[in-house]
Amino acid sequence: MSFPLLVIILSLFTALFILLSVRGSDPQKAFGTVSGLFWTTCAVAFAAGLVTNPAEVFAGATMGLKTWWNIVFPSLLPFFIVSELLMSFGLVSFIGALMEPLMRPLFNVPGCGSFVMCIGYTSGYPIGAMVTARLRTQKLCTRIEAERLLSFTNNSSPLFMMVAVSVGMLGRPELAVVIAGSHYLSNLTLGLLMRFYGRHDSEVLPVRGYPYGSVFRRAFSELEAAWEKEKRPLGKIVSDSVKNAVNSLLSIGGFIILFAVIIKLITVAGFIDWAAAALGALLCPLGFYPEVMPALASGFFEMTIGSKMVTESQAPLIQQVAAVEMLLAWSGLSVIAQVAGMISETDIRMFPFVLARLAHAALAALYAVFLFGPSIPHAEGLMVPATAALEKMVSTPSLLANLAVSGLLLLLSISFLIIISSLYLVLRKVRIYL
Repeated sequence: MSFPLLVIILSLFTALFILLSVRGSDPQKAFGTVSGLFWTTCAVAFAAGLVTNPAEVFAGATMGLKTWWNIVFPSLLPFFIVSELLMSFGLVSFIGALMEPLMRPLFNVPGCGSFVMCIGYTSGYPIGAMVTARLRTQKLCTRIEAERLLSFTNNSSPLFMMVAVSVGMLGRPELAVVIAGSHYLSNLTLGLLMRFYGRHDSEVLPVRGYPYGSVFRRAFSELEAAWEKEKRPLGKIVSDSVKNAVNSLLSIGGFIILFAVIIKLITVAGFIDWAAAALGALLCPLGFYPEVMPALASGFFEMTIGSKMVTESQAPLIQQVAAVEMLLAWSGLSVIAQVAGMISETDIRMFPFVLARLAHAALAALYAVFLFGPSIPHAEGLMVPATAALEKMVSTPSLLANLAVSGLLLLLSISFLIIISSLYLVLRKVRIYL
């Protein structure tokens, strides 16, 4: 029996069981029954796929393992360790106190959210989710504030957008400014909109440090309070940071391998074609070409594969860019599952994050369409040599270049935010005196 036929039979039996079980039941019990039967059917179908398609399963697992070991693990491990160390030594609280006057009016999140924002925008997902979960665990933000942060601080890696997509996939280095600019501008717009989410939050956190005086005095007070609270010796802090970082990356690796196998199986089962037809009914009336629908359906699960398929389609370049932006913003079920794993031990809810990813995809596509025409002539002379230099750095040696560029971007982002916050404070004091 073929795998697609087996899936269809299981789906029919599931539908029959659902109809028989929910008849005469109360809504809450019926929902639990339907949910349980659905996930049970998915697990049985997945197990059947493993048995009936061993070659595809092995190929998918191998591809996922290579992706994790060669790209994800060496790229993210140093940043996971650094973020753990910075939080342990209180530097996140120090930066948070300095950035509170800027982050609170703009995004309605505490100042420590600036660290999440910087590391999320420079290192790529899902590190923003990991740091957000740590802030929530340490009671540095409320649940609503954590959900706001989670919604706009998970981004694609800048090197992936500027080198892998614009140069490697599209072959157009000048498109880097459109792809990265649309991605970041749409997420910042989403952050500004999310400040109105949960405005009547009843959770109030206790005031930390010295609540009076200048911002710098409060920042150093936060730093001293963090030092007094941290009782572990230096060796234990470093050991725990490395252990937590490796455990997080092992979890990410498991999700990557799992979804690589799932993509292979659903391709064999023909689900990609069904999903492409459903997306076509929704997006083709908006002007999208049918050629990009299979790529969007694949990118729904894993955005790297989908982005590659988009750039190989026969759609016009502007539609390729818009479709890639949608996939980068959505990030794929694989990344969404990684985020869910990162926040699983907190009370942060996933539903606002998923809705934010859909909104991010729509905004990113709109920004890409608007920026495509005007920015290309101006960006060509600037971005072609810049992306060429980045491509050369990333190719030899890949790990050191990735770390160097991402680390430099992180330091520049933090410095820029601190300078902007200081200028804001100076202008506010001058206004008061006037």
